[in-house]
Amino acid sequence: MPIDRRRSWIEPCEGLSIRRQCELCGLSRSTLYYEPVGESELNLALMRQIDEQYLKTPFYGSRRMAEQLNRQGHEVNRKRMQRLMRLMGLEAIYPKPRLSQRDEEHEVFPYLLRDVAIVRPDQAWSTDISAP
Repeated sequence: MPIDRRRSWIEPCEGLSIRRQCELCGLSRSTLYYEPVGESELNLALMRQIDEQYLKTPFYGSRRMAEQLNRQGHEVNRKRMQRLMRLMGLEAIYPKPRLSQRDEEHEVFPYLLRDVAIVRPDQAWSTDISAP
């Protein structure tokens, strides 16, 4: 159950204390009183810079993005870049794992020489017809 919904259940009343209501809802009291703080003006300006740079170079990760912004005069480190890029939903474009997985619908041809003992020259020939 989302925290916002559980937080809306709690209200001051005569019968139950706020502490007990939080206990019953499975919330800590600090969660009840917490009000989220938005991003600072500096972080918003950095996010605009990150967005502009990402449109030019979508293959830049957090390290290169931090280097680029440092060259432009902003004092940022890699951890801040990671947090801001994650917040913006940006990720470097690079080859992901599992690229060479075979297609499940493709027919698998049997290896016809599996149990054949090749004992003399020119007994078995092979070729590769895959496209470059």
